[in-house]
Amino acid sequence: MNNQSFTKTAYQKHLNDKKLMAARCQSCGALFLPPRPMCPDCYGAAMEWVAMSGKGKLAAFTAVFIGPTAMIEAGYDRTNPYCTGIVQLEEGPAISAQILGVPADQPDLIAIGTPLTAYFIERGEAEEKQHFLAFEKAG
Repeated sequence: MNNQSFTKTAYQKHLNDKKLMAARCQSCGALFLPPRPMCPDCYGAAMEWVAMSGKGKLAAFTAVFIGPTAMIEAGYDRTNPYCTGIVQLEEGPAISAQILGVPADQPDLIAIGTPLTAYFIERGEAEEKQHFLAFEKAG
């Protein structure tokens, strides 16, 4: 597959379609999320899209009380914090995302190893609308 298809724009299109896709090196089988146009393990340039299950576990997290402008515009602030973390997917790759369904205002109640499922947050209006990857507490 052409490396040009492994751009941020192509990845965003998959997110807008509510699909979690990774790049897999056709030479060594390594998976990358977010996708990459070249494998840093074997330097292979033949990559292919692979659908991820969207299931994983919380590997690390932080509660954010003072966030960037986009998160403030989404309604988060000192009185309404959000959680962001690293999710270790069942297929192997780990990715950073917002974590939903956990008490961000009480981070001591959030547990490493919590099962999570991919969730796609829609933000923006009209042609500015995009989906962003998040994960929510499973079950």
